[in-house]
Amino acid sequence: MTLSPVVFGLGLVYGQNSSGSEAASVEYKEVQPAFFFSSDKDSVPQSPTDMPYEGSLSSIADVYELHLKAVRAMLDQDLLAAETHIMSALESMQAMIQEDEALLDNRRFNELLRTVTTEYREFYGIEPEEQLVEGDVFEVQQELYLEDDLVISNEALDLPDDLALNKTDVPLVQNNRVNRHLMYYTIRRPEVMDTWLQRSEIYFPMMREIFREEGTPEELIHLSMIESGLRPTARSWASAVGLWQFIQATGSMYGLDVTWWVDERRDPEKATRAAAQHLRDLYQVWGDWHLAMANYNISPRGLNRAIRAAGGVEDYWTAYPYLPRETRGYVPGFIAATMIATNPEAFGFEQEYGVEPYSYDEVNVAGLMPLDVLAEAAGITTDELKDLNPELLRWATPPVESYELKIPSGTRGVFMIAYNEIPKEKQIQDVAVHEVRSGENLGWIARKYGTSVRALFESNEGLRSTIYPGQKIMVPIAQSQYNQTVAMTSSSRSKRTSRSRQRAAAPANSTALTYIVKANDTIGHIAEWYDVRASQIRGWNGIGNTIRLGQKVQVYVPSAKKEYYSTVDKLDFGAKQAIEKRQRAGENIFEGTAIASAQTGSAGSQSLMNQNEESTSSYTVKNRDTLIEIADSYGVTVQSIQQENGLRGTKIYPGQVLRIPQ
Repeated sequence: MTLSPVVFGLGLVYGQNSSGSEAASVEYKEVQPAFFFSSDKDSVPQSPTDMPYEGSLSSIADVYELHLKAVRAMLDQDLLAAETHIMSALESMQAMIQEDEALLDNRRFNELLRTVTTEYREFYGIEPEEQLVEGDVFEVQQELYLEDDLVISNEALDLPDDLALNKTDVPLVQNNRVNRHLMYYTIRRPEVMDTWLQRSEIYFPMMREIFREEGTPEELIHLSMIESGLRPTARSWASAVGLWQFIQATGSMYGLDVTWWVDERRDPEKATRAAAQHLRDLYQVWGDWHLAMANYNISPRGLNRAIRAAGGVEDYWTAYPYLPRETRGYVPGFIAATMIATNPEAFGFEQEYGVEPYSYDEVNVAGLMPLDVLAEAAGITTDELKDLNPELLRWATPPVESYELKIPSGTRGVFMIAYNEIPKEKQIQDVAVHEVRSGENLGWIARKYGTSVRALFESNEGLRSTIYPGQKIMVPIAQSQYNQTVAMTSSSRSKRTSRSRQRAAAPANSTALTYIVKANDTIGHIAEWYDVRASQIRGWNGIGNTIRLGQKVQVYVPSAKKEYYSTVDKLDFGAKQAIEKRQRAGENIFEGTAIASAQTGSAGSQSLMNQNEESTSSYTVKNRDTLIEIADSYGVTVQSIQQENGLRGTKIYPGQVLRIPQ
C-alpha cells in the first residue's frame, strides 16, 4: 500500500452538495480529541461514562428480586411464570448494559449477570457453547477501544487523489477519530477488512435491495461490518445476535422470533429488513443519521444523557466525549468501513473477490425433519445446510406443520424427488413419545431425555405445567440420545390444540387497564406506550406474540399514573407514536395534566389532532415531522399525501403547508 501518514487538523464531510449534483461536497469541521496522551497515568482524563449511572445499585437489586421470583416459580412448578421472570431479568440486565457498559467492570454486576444467564441457559436447554461470544469483530472492537482509552492520534492518511466519494445521505466525515479506524483497517489489521470485503460480496447485494425497498440509505449496509463482521451467527457479550446484532427485546419488536428451535435474528434477510426499519425509525426520532446510528448502539436514555452533558446540542461529534467507548467508535468505524468498501482498490484491497452472492431456492418441508436427512436430499453437507439456514438452532426443523427451508439455488426439482422418497423411519427418529408416570414432572422428563422444559412446551401445543399419569408428551431428542423404547405414531403431531397459558401475577401498587387492539398495533408498540416490557404483556394475558384487531389486552400500570395511562387507548396510532418519540428524546411526559401531556408534540400534537377531528384539509409541518407520522395521524397513506401535494419523495420541511386528502 502507498498510504503515508501526514499531520492534519481539519475534518472533512462528504455528501451531496446544495445543488444536488453528483460531485462530492466538502465541509470542514474542527474536531478536538477527547483524550490526550500523557506519560502520567493519573493525568489522563477519564470518560464521563467510566462510572456506573446513579440508579445501577437499585436496578441490580431489582434483578436479584426477579431471579428470586423465578426460582420460587420453578419450585412451585409454575414454569410459565418462571419464564416470565427469567426473561425480565435478562432483558433488564441487557438494558442496563446499554445504558452504561462500565457496569461490566463492576464485580457485583458480573456475578449477577453470570447467574441470570446460567439460569436462562438451563431453563431453555441451551448448551454452554451457544452462549459464548462468537465473531472476529468483537476482538477488533476491543483492540480499538483500548487504544481509544489512551490516545487519539493526530495522524491522518493521505487520501488518494483519484478517490471517488459517491453522493451519500449519511455524511462521511474524515477527522482524527475516523482516521484512526482507517489506519487500523488499512495498515494495522488489513486482513480484517479483507475478510469483511469477501463476506460483503455474499450479503451486500441482498442488503442493498432490502434497504432500497425500505427507503433507508443504502450506505448504511456497511454498518453490518462494524456490528458483526458480516457473520450471521455472531453473538456479543450482551447476547446480541446476528448480522445486525439485535437483542431479543428489540428483535421481537420487528417480528424476529426467538424460540428453542429457531432464532430469526440469525436469518440474514429477516434481520436485514428489521435493521433497515429500525434505522429508519430512529432517524425519524432524531432527524440525524449519526445520532440514529448512535441510538442503534446505545439506549435513548444513554444518548440523551451524553447530549445533555455536552450542553444539549443534538450532534454526535459534540456528544462524543460523553458516550460509552463502544458508541464512540461506532460512527467513525462505520465511516471508515464505508469509505474503504466503496473504494477498495484506492485503499489497497481487491475490487472483486469472486465470491458468490447469497441466493437459494425455498421448499416447504415437514416439522421435526432431521437436518442431516434434509441435507442428504439436497446433495450437500449438514454444515452447508446450516449455513443456508443459520436461524435453525437444533438438529431438526421446528415442530410446525410446514417449514420453509433454504436449499442451493437451482436444486428444487432434484430435492423434491429425493425428499418424497425419504423413509418414514428417518423422518421421526429424533422424536420420542413419553407416557407420564406417577410422580414425574416436566423437569424430570426433560433431564431424562437430555432436552429442556421449554422444548417440551414448544413441541406440545396445549401442554400445561401440571401433568398427569397416562398423559403422552412428545419429546424432541438429539439423534445421539435416541436410545429409548418409545411408541411413536404419525398422528402425534397432528392432534394438537391451542395452548392455554397461565397468567402472570400483577405487580405491586399497580392498576389494571384494558387496551383494545387497533390496526397496525403490535405487542411491542403497546409495551412502549405503557412503559412496560412485551414479555410482561404476554405473561399478564397468557398470550404469545400474535394479537388481533379488537382484542382486549390487560396492562398493569403504576396506580399513581393511572390517569395518564387511561388516555392511551383513546389516542390514534400517530399521536401515541408522537408521545413515544418525545419520551425517547428525554421529555418528561408526566408533567402537567394527563390530557395535556398526551396531546402535545410533533405530528401527534394538539393542533394536528384538532385538525384531524375537524376534517380540515391542510397541515403545517413542524420540526421533526415525517410524512409517515402525518399520514398515520390522519388515517391516510403517504402516497395519497404525495399525490395531493405533487411530492416526488418524502422530504418535507418545517412551515410547509400540506393538503391532506379527505
